[in-house]
Amino acid sequence: MGLLSLVIWTPIFFGVVLLALGRDDQARAVRWIALVGSCISLLLTLPLYSQFNLTTAGMQFVEKSAWIDIFNINYHLGIDGISFWFVLLTAFINVIVVIAGWEVITTRVNQYMGAFLILSGLMIGVFCALDGLLFYVFFEATLIPMYLIIGIWGGPNKIYAAFKFFLYTLLGSLLLLLALIYLFIVSGHSFDITAWHRLPLSMTEQTVIFFAFLAAFAVKVPMWPVHTWLPDVHVEAPTGGSAVLAAIMLKLGAYGFLRFSLPITPDASHEWAGLMIALSLAAVIYVGLVSLVQRDMKKLVAYSSVAHMGFVTLGFFIFNDLGIAGGIVQMIAHGFVSAAMFLCIGVLYDRMHSREIASYGGVVNTMPQFTVFALLFAMANCGLPGTAGFVGEWMVILGAVKFKFWVGAAAASALVFGAAYTLWMFKRVYFGAIGNDRVKNLNDLNVREFFFLFLLAVAVLWMGVYPKPVTDVMNVSVAELVKHANTSKIY
Repeated sequence: MGLLSLVIWTPIFFGVVLLALGRDDQARAVRWIALVGSCISLLLTLPLYSQFNLTTAGMQFVEKSAWIDIFNINYHLGIDGISFWFVLLTAFINVIVVIAGWEVITTRVNQYMGAFLILSGLMIGVFCALDGLLFYVFFEATLIPMYLIIGIWGGPNKIYAAFKFFLYTLLGSLLLLLALIYLFIVSGHSFDITAWHRLPLSMTEQTVIFFAFLAAFAVKVPMWPVHTWLPDVHVEAPTGGSAVLAAIMLKLGAYGFLRFSLPITPDASHEWAGLMIALSLAAVIYVGLVSLVQRDMKKLVAYSSVAHMGFVTLGFFIFNDLGIAGGIVQMIAHGFVSAAMFLCIGVLYDRMHSREIASYGGVVNTMPQFTVFALLFAMANCGLPGTAGFVGEWMVILGAVKFKFWVGAAAASALVFGAAYTLWMFKRVYFGAIGNDRVKNLNDLNVREFFFLFLLAVAVLWMGVYPKPVTDVMNVSVAELVKHANTSKIY
């Protein structure tokens, strides 16, 4: 068992142990086991950074062994500069979510913590899989724990939201499976994803496969107009579920474009780039305007996530280094910022049991420490220079201007919309006179809440002030992907 297998299966092992052994009368022990398991998983990712070779675009830490011999299916893992940071981000967010749910979850604690640990391992598996069927198994398996998290610990309409989440994402994935089977056949019965990158496919084949991939990955991102499931799910999901969904699960779809669509169907990707850019700009501009009229804080941040992920897909389909690298940086930054935004809403909801903006007002007067953190994350959501939210968006805008000026100008307008809806919400919730007696009686952050918000604040500022370690890891892999995607595969 190599390092990647340890990173994948350690949280899954701890999650299974919690499901098997934990009971509500052992809640304290369950929480500590979950924390230990998530921390060990995070610590296991650190050697990946210290041993990572920045000079090669090839896969590293590769593991390969036979899984299903009759179909030449292998347990094949590896990471490159594109997938590296998502492994670390997933392990980090898992620790944050365990700490955030420490006191909030009081029933079925073992199932809640176990579901998140198992989900963490499965998502890391998606980012590490180099076998097509193994990728599909991990990709689909992530639906199960998230479905349970929404359906058991969610809000009043949790069953509706859980079914909508499951059916939307499963439906698109069936076309993905058909595409993987077709590639398996035309490649001479191989599920090796890296070998698929070299297949000489006709334009017709590439187009059909491209849209099969699009059906699965666009729903997962989610791109406009298949984004409608996301606000409903976020509103009903528990705080930890919303944090993981926004920070990691949305990235699975965007990662699919990088690992499958661009390298396997480069000609079709170029052919349909105009459509992808139009859909991305619709997400950036239209959904940004929709965010302005939201009354529920969670819905506002959910729509904000759709707009920010629009930058990601825009960066991918302008086919230059700045755009693709900027899209990846934006994915990582959005992981920190969106998780922080949802956890801040959770802090307020735990005290007030309301997500309506109108229920608040003047929170700064009773929760000054919390307001400082909330302000930092709001500024990052706006794309303020010096925060993580700025770096990726700026790189994508520069790449878009390099591609076509009007595309960059249209994308840049989203910075105005982002500032408008974020600051409008912040003003009504935090500033002004105390809105009501319930706000007047609020208590500021406890030690646990301060700790996980502090960790996220450090991550947001570090990435905003000094993003070089992030970009250094991905530069060579991104350059190779751009070169590959800009070379025709039709022979």
